[in-house]
Amino acid sequence: MVLGGLALLAALALLSGDAGAQAPRRPYRIGVLNEAWAANHPTVEGLKAGLRELGLQEGRDVTFDIRFTEGNPQATSEAAAALVKAGVDLLFTSNEAATQAAKAATRTVPIVFTLVGDPVAAGIVAKLARPGGNLTGVSSLTTELVPKRLEALKTLIPRLRRVWAIYYAGDPSSLAAIRKAEDAAPRLGLAPVARPVRSPEELERVLREIQPGDALLPPDIATMDIPAILLEVSLTSRIPAVFPASLWVGHGGLVSYGSDYHAQGVQAARLVAKILRGARPEDLPVEGADKIDLAVNLKTAALLGVTVPRKVLLRADILRR
Repeated sequence: MVLGGLALLAALALLSGDAGAQAPRRPYRIGVLNEAWAANHPTVEGLKAGLRELGLQEGRDVTFDIRFTEGNPQATSEAAAALVKAGVDLLFTSNEAATQAAKAATRTVPIVFTLVGDPVAAGIVAKLARPGGNLTGVSSLTTELVPKRLEALKTLIPRLRRVWAIYYAGDPSSLAAIRKAEDAAPRLGLAPVARPVRSPEELERVLREIQPGDALLPPDIATMDIPAILLEVSLTSRIPAVFPASLWVGHGGLVSYGSDYHAQGVQAARLVAKILRGARPEDLPVEGADKIDLAVNLKTAALLGVTVPRKVLLRADILRR
């Protein structure tokens, strides 16, 4: 009888220990939203790499629900709502349209953004130092870097006079960048031609206005696939273009000056990790992109008949041959 009682007590103790033990926490679910054409956008790959460096392993600590919408604004809004409904712990966005869609979809799920040129002008945050609400992130500094892009273009093509800035009409950051370009252009002897477009048909009409001897200033957003279309125009019509990131130079663009997409993802990973560990987005200042590159495609320069000055060759961070 005593032995039976001892066995019962031991069993109860084991059950009590099991009840008190904490079950392993499920991995954090990160919803990824952008207007890219594939799941492996450089900012997403940078985010994953940055989280690994911080000890957060995919599958064990975090999982990713990636939605990419191929430049479709309506699809972006629908994807944002779907991610919130799915119960993700955090939203990671790339580009202004995706960030706006995420902001409209939730006031509670934390949002960390990248590739937003001017978060204040876009109405995404009230202040960079104290963003407020449920958002923080990394600004690509597109607006601030526009004068440097124009300067790079003028250095490569001293005779240049007219630069076309074609952008999606619903993008406040692009408009802020255009205004910056208009301020900087006179001292460089350039005349910017701003053309907002709202549809592929409108974009096609504007493209027919471009003349030999002009140049292009593509926007830093993927809406309507405008940067890719302008890259194709640049290469087929031999119209020089200066892009906001080296990604485009890798695809054949002549020159770029701007933040590195992958590096922005790595940088944003620090903000993501802090939030997953308890920090509030409203208390984390918006950061400017850490890594800024000048990139030149020498093969494209030869195609366009552009002689790259030695000072550009020495200064360039990336040279594509």
